[in-house]
Amino acid sequence: MRLYVARHGETDWNYEGRYQGQRESTLTELGRRQAEALAGALADSGARRILSSPLRRCVDTARPLAERLGISVETDDRLLEIAHGNWEGRLRAEIERADGERLRAWRKAPHTVTFPGGESLTDVDDRWRAFTDSLTGDADVVVVTHDVLVRLAILTATRRKAAELWQPRVGNGGYATLKKSDAVWELLDECRDEHLEGLHADTSRQAL
Repeated sequence: MRLYVARHGETDWNYEGRYQGQRESTLTELGRRQAEALAGALADSGARRILSSPLRRCVDTARPLAERLGISVETDDRLLEIAHGNWEGRLRAEIERADGERLRAWRKAPHTVTFPGGESLTDVDDRWRAFTDSLTGDADVVVVTHDVLVRLAILTATRRKAAELWQPRVGNGGYATLKKSDAVWELLDECRDEHLEGLHADTSRQAL
């Protein structure tokens, strides 16, 4: 089994530098174009299922591929973004002023942070592992999810710790490729994004 683990397209809150977490946000025009490009990149992948976070930004990213493959988008709550708690809906600049110490820890030692009213990386890693453990058969699957989930998928497949969360390269509309062999996940590609020529989002402005 191969998993193509994609991050959703750029959203209005990505563009504004606003923390999204498990709140809804809408794809920008660039995000919609990224979704179409992702569909083109994976149309010949052989995938037979598309599993998505239930949030609209992921379902809308998955839909163009589903239409090409003639299958439906299935949703799974275990693919939700990390719950950022009381950061959600707030600009990164606002968090820098109001909760700067926690923000610095999130950037330098993310494995130590639990968001007030939200989750820790351990919580999300448990969700990801439960999700992959539930996959059966050998059919290839496309997963459309969020930044933290893609990062944890890469770290899990390379036997690395959550402390290294910010090391993998992850972008809107890009995807990692994992392969399951003898019940063990291995990383084949960290970030496939050649299909996004001219369509890369500026992740430096995003609230991640």
